[in-house]
Amino acid sequence: MKTLICDCNRTMTLDAPALRQALSPASSSSSLTSKTSTDGLETVHTLLCRREAAAFQRAALGTDQLLVACTQESRLFAELNDATEGARPVAEQPIRFFNIRELAGWSRDPASATPKIAALIAAAQLPDPEPVSTVSYRSGGRVLVIGAAERGERAAAMLADRLDVMQLVDDEGGLRAPGGGLPQPRERLVHAGRLKALSGWLGAFQAEWTSSNPIDLELCTRCNACIDACPESAIDFSYQIDLSRCQAHRDCVRVCDAAGAIDFQRAEQTSAEQVDLVLDLRERSAFLQHQPPQGYFHVGADERRLVDAVLQLRELGGEFEKPKFFQYKPGLCAHTRNQQIGCTACIDVCSAQAIRSDATLKGKRPGRSGTRGPAAEQSGERAASHPSATPAQQGGIVVEPHLCVGCGACGTVCPSGALSFGYPGPVDQGQRWRTLLGTYARAGGRDAVLLLHSEESGARPLQALGRAARIDRRLTGVPARVLPTALWHAASTGLELWLSAIAQGASQVWLLLTDDDAPQYQKALAEQMAVAQALLSGLGYAGEHFKLIRLRGDDGPAVLDAALQAPSAQGVRQAAGFNALADKRGTLDIALAHLLAQAPLPPAQWPEAIALPAAGSPFGSLVIDTAACTLCLSCVGACPASALADNPDKPQLKFIEKNCVQCGLCASTCPENAITLQPRLWLAGEGNARKTSRVLHEAEPFRCVRCSKPFGTLRAIENMMAKLGGHPAFQGAAAERLKMCSDCRVIDIHSNPNELRITDF
Repeated sequence: MKTLICDCNRTMTLDAPALRQALSPASSSSSLTSKTSTDGLETVHTLLCRREAAAFQRAALGTDQLLVACTQESRLFAELNDATEGARPVAEQPIRFFNIRELAGWSRDPASATPKIAALIAAAQLPDPEPVSTVSYRSGGRVLVIGAAERGERAAAMLADRLDVMQLVDDEGGLRAPGGGLPQPRERLVHAGRLKALSGWLGAFQAEWTSSNPIDLELCTRCNACIDACPESAIDFSYQIDLSRCQAHRDCVRVCDAAGAIDFQRAEQTSAEQVDLVLDLRERSAFLQHQPPQGYFHVGADERRLVDAVLQLRELGGEFEKPKFFQYKPGLCAHTRNQQIGCTACIDVCSAQAIRSDATLKGKRPGRSGTRGPAAEQSGERAASHPSATPAQQGGIVVEPHLCVGCGACGTVCPSGALSFGYPGPVDQGQRWRTLLGTYARAGGRDAVLLLHSEESGARPLQALGRAARIDRRLTGVPARVLPTALWHAASTGLELWLSAIAQGASQVWLLLTDDDAPQYQKALAEQMAVAQALLSGLGYAGEHFKLIRLRGDDGPAVLDAALQAPSAQGVRQAAGFNALADKRGTLDIALAHLLAQAPLPPAQWPEAIALPAAGSPFGSLVIDTAACTLCLSCVGACPASALADNPDKPQLKFIEKNCVQCGLCASTCPENAITLQPRLWLAGEGNARKTSRVLHEAEPFRCVRCSKPFGTLRAIENMMAKLGGHPAFQGAAAERLKMCSDCRVIDIHSNPNELRITDF
């Protein structure tokens, strides 16, 4: 790969020899930099997009892929490449562009920016992630425009030359005529009514509405006789009656006798249509979730949003694909067992309501906090009943890939790793971060901050800050120790990768969020960061290692500039060299092992356990109320993570703390309500006690009154006797059999001469 860098008319300080040294594979004994290249870094260009364009064209003649440190002129460079005889067309081998100007070069400490620039180059040189499967949409271009008559007609006219437009004039339940009027020529299909339900996605929306207005637009000839005849002017050119003004003179019915379009006795009618796209001009959106389905555009009364929506809708005819963003392993899912509710973290956090339960649930979840609101339940029912729904997986949950927007928050909050973000996956993401941090450290950088942000909404304020710092001396810009790292979405990474970054040498991990990010994302990320910070603080690492930076829509560059000036925190003495795994729990274990080995506090000063916040904790223990527990062991069968086990030789409840994901299924299953979750990281015991089995509760077995063979427990038999003692079927000999093992019970039934048998009848 050939890398071209430019100081943009000498506005940046670029040290080519230092960059080559930092990126040279010989500078490190590890295999971390084996894929980095210094080809093209011999020269720092000054005007590569103008006066030195010939240098770019010469570089394009080779077979190596081009990497250009400029995003501003990406279109120009692509055109230059295709115009260069002998160069491979961009369609065959795209040029890769990345930003070092606003993110690194245009700051107030340019002399310290070389390690950061080297890190950004090394990360940009990494190969693209492995491709993932795709989700297909097919749109025939049929669009439903919902809203007031006149505004809906204007929007429909802007779409009619590209799309098949159907208009629903929303009459607010027939109470008053919608705003404005319909044109005299009947150019498209127009319905009037109140939207009752809307479900689906791009290419497969199902719309249902009710009509109660006396005028049937299908029969109406728009002759305007009713408008002329109405003494209250309750009818306008929308050809609907404003019932709040109508005085029931019925002159309109008389003049419409031939067409029969007006009938005050008409019953409310329900109609349904399947459409590919929806443009909603009403004040209230048809979808209550933060992220509506693709193909649905709600613009309200905002004219700018209307224009943007129209421009996008005009291009949404045909077939489309998007990545299948998630991977789901039902065997690891801790959502339900035996029709009991366990973890619902993914359902709670999904802003698109693309995840629903795939089980008939009973009881209440005592584990993780948060419940689904009415809007979420309603959306789940719609998705389940949609005729085109083809769930990606069957099991504890169902994820509808057509509704998934790829935020990755479900994988971030999933404690077991059953759900993970697949584009890119944790292995690719971990390699990118490790490359960034390793290159930065080898180039002499210190106290690295990994600043995670969404590719679009997060990149904009960072670039605005870099540009503002270029001319405003009061601003610092993006500091040299802050390594901006673009993600598909800011919520797509979580605890295991953040702790891995700290173990691999990062001083801090910050997340940049904007108004585009759903409130549930902010809540979930804050909970995850609270858990991560509690772990590091408990081990003696000083300072604030994790931070959410929230930007509002009206915040200028100065707000972000101030947020990026926070002091550093204590990191590890020696950076780890491990790679992130596809298994979330495995990555967590590796990262924790290194953080424990590098902990500032010696093991003798460690607490017995680090208490963790209840919300979002993937680690913890169980507290058993031994006075209530009968050792029925129903919790063992409910545990999805094999954290609980029994002992076949004696009544015991055993526990492996490392396996526990704090889903709460054991607690919701327990008939005695004897189990309480205890979020923590246990540090006590010889060696790694978290990985070994320990007994939480045990009891002496109850012995059969006939053969003395042990079975059950004394408390369980006593409870059973107390509950069944008053039942007429369990009196006398039948009651005594409750104290017998299964073999003796059968023997007693067949050997008792007084036992009533069916053959006696």
